[in-house]
Amino acid sequence: MTIGVLGGTGPAGTAVAARLASVGYRVIIGSRSADRAEEKAREIREAWPGLPLDLRGGSNHDAAACEVIVLATPWDSAATTAKEHENDLAGKVVVSMANALVRVGNEFQPLVPPRGSVAAHVQVAVPRCRVVAALHHLPAKELGHLGDPIDSDVLICSDDKSALVTVSEIVEKIPGCRPLDAGELSNATAIEAFTAVLLQLNVRYKTRVAPRLNGIKGDPRK
Repeated sequence: MTIGVLGGTGPAGTAVAARLASVGYRVIIGSRSADRAEEKAREIREAWPGLPLDLRGGSNHDAAACEVIVLATPWDSAATTAKEHENDLAGKVVVSMANALVRVGNEFQPLVPPRGSVAAHVQVAVPRCRVVAALHHLPAKELGHLGDPIDSDVLICSDDKSALVTVSEIVEKIPGCRPLDAGELSNATAIEAFTAVLLQLNVRYKTRVAPRLNGIKGDPRK
């Protein structure tokens, strides 16, 4: 499987791309500047010379042509970017990982995007694709530390069951991560907003937290 990361040259995008490449996927970092994307891909490869990372940079069009796409743009441009590549994304799984947040003083506050969540807004913008909300709560810095597992549950929701299964299988390959089926896309509102709480805990306790839910036994996908 080839995974494209749209708008993937920022901290979250490069961390996601690096981690997915480290678990065996072919990954294309997309950007409006293909040269900038290739520079980021080269930096990652050089930072981890002992890992056979199948990772390269390209344009956003190159990333959108992949089998699965991760939207790693800022939240307020996620739907617009997806719309620009609507034909390429038709029928594909598109992972929305953005959180609509604003910092006011020392507090992080969630915003309410159109349709209630970034993920739902993307789904309306590109109705022929299969949007999955996931990866919101994984700390970017830890995600990019390829030698270390990430002790976190990953809440995943979608209106397309097969797309949810596909993303769950991808998440399950990330060491330490457990995918959890969080229901339909309407639940993305709460998932995205909860990121503000986690960031506030990071500030308060000078750490980087990730959620781990107790009480779910056996295979969480059943």
